[in-house]
Formats: sequence, structure tokens, C-alpha cells
Amino acid sequence: MSKYFLGIDLGGTKICCAAGNLEGNIKAQTILPTLAHEGEEAVLERIIKSVETVIGDLNASIEDVKAIGIGSPGPLDAEKGMIITTPNLPFKNFNITLPLKERFKVPVYLDNDANVAAIGEYLLGAGKGTNNMVYVTVSTGIGGGAILNGKIYRGTTSNALEVGHMTIVPDGPRCNCGNLGCAEAVASGTAIAKRAREAIESKVETSLKNYENVTAYEVFKEASKGDMVAKDILDKSLNYLGITIANIITSFDPEMVIIGGGVSQGGEIVFNKVREVVNTRNFKTMAESCKVVPAGLGSNAGAMGALALAMLESQES
Repeated sequence: MSKYFLGIDLGGTKICCAAGNLEGNIKAQTILPTLAHEGEEAVLERIIKSVETVIGDLNASIEDVKAIGIGSPGPLDAEKGMIITTPNLPFKNFNITLPLKERFKVPVYLDNDANVAAIGEYLLGAGKGTNNMVYVTVSTGIGGGAILNGKIYRGTTSNALEVGHMTIVPDGPRCNCGNLGCAEAVASGTAIAKRAREAIESKVETSLKNYENVTAYEVFKEASKGDMVAKDILDKSLNYLGITIANIITSFDPEMVIIGGGVSQGGEIVFNKVREVVNTRNFKTMAESCKVVPAGLGSNAGAMGALALAMLESQES
């Protein structure tokens, strides 16, 4: 009987492969550099090597592996196992699952990194025990994934829950996607840093001017020390994040919204503001029945999510 699932977190800088037992506890793990500039086949070979390394570290054989899950940036076609294109990886319309299936003779599943993180939180993290939950990651950009009635919701084109491109401020700043006022343009870590740089370049008095390079981290830091400009930037951005979460709750009526990513590391100031907006903007029954909580998987979320993808798909197949 198969004893393990494998999860591969495929990123622009590193490939992390983890093996977990049937309960999802990690038993072996390896990290290799992606070296994306070397091209598709070279990266594929490193993915294969990472799988072989982990199986070796377990003193196991491929017969002990039930399934492999891969989490990758998109856009991609999860059903076909194809990475369509992504800025930091060399793959273009590349079927990533087929060569692994042929090599290892086990089922291989692919999904985008936000969906994979959602599945990880649902099976192994903060969402354990829920049936309807939404995961939102807030860092450089904003992405999301939803578990509805115990199944990942992908939508018609596998691109559901692109919540970062929900319009929040119709005449707001231009987003990288080309639209105006997306959640990502007003509530992400990138947006917070951009507002801070605008403040530094203005005549306003702020301790943010003491930094050569300002990111969202410095804004949180100075706001906690009482800097009014930093506090104002956070108040506005987190209000927009709250509106985004409130819209999600209105749309899906989940038991839980889990927030992960760098901005969630800001702590209670983030969650207090988001909950305040949710309580103001959502129907009372929906707001009261939905918990807004931090992600539970931490820095290993990518590999554990990919592991959880393999577990969830194996249950359904």
C-alpha cells in the first residue's frame, strides 16, 4: 500500500519537493534552485531530480508514492496539466504532468499556487474542519482560492478567485493588469509601498523619510511607532482589503476567510481593520458566521499545499 504523497512547489527561484505521509505530516524535503534561464527541459530535469532525492531520503521506492501534486504560478490549465505561461519560469504551453507520469508511473496533479495554498490550509492548516472556505494571499500581489462544499473551485478556465483584480476603486490607480482600481493596486504590499514612496517625495513630515528603501514592512513598523502618515497609508489600504474580503463573503458565504502572504504578517492591525470593515459592510448573519483568520502553514505553505493537492485529488479520483 502507498505510504506517501509528494508535493512540489515550483517557483521562479527554487523548487521545493516534500514527501508527506497519509496524514500530511512531512517526512522528507529537498530544495533545488530553479535556474529558470536554463530553459524548460533543464528545469524539468531538476523537478525529476527533486522527486528522486526525496524518495531516496525516505529509503522508499516510487511504489510507496500514491500521487504527486505540483503548485505553479499561472496562468495554467489544471485539467490538462499544462503551464501556459508565467513571467519567472521558462515554460510556454508546456505539459508538466505528462513527463512525470511517464517517468514515475503515478498520478500527477497541477494547480496554480493560490489554489494550492487554499487546499493546503483546508486540509492541513487553519481551515481544517471547514467545508466552505476562501484563502486570500496578500503580498506583492493579491490572489485567492476557494473550497466550496469540500472541493476546490476553479471556474470555467481554471482562473477563478483572481480576487486581486476585483475592482475596488473604479477611478483608482492603474493596476499592472491594465485596469483601474483593482484590489491589487490599492491593498497589496506593493500598493502600500507605493503610497509610502509618494509620501516621501512630497513635503509631508514622516519618519518614512529615514529609509533609503521603503517596503510595506517599514510602513507597518513606523505606523506601530505612531507615525501619522504611515498610519494613514495603512488605514486606507487595509480598508480596501476589508472591502475585498467583504465582497468575497457576500459572494461565497464561507465559514472562514484565511489571509496569508507578507501583509498578513502585519498582525492584529490587519485583522482588526478587516474584521471591522466586514462587520460594517456584510449582512449581520454572514459576518457573524464567517471567521477571518491568519494562515496556519507559514513558510512551508507552498510544498504543503502541493502535498494537499495530491491528497485531495486522490480522494476524488
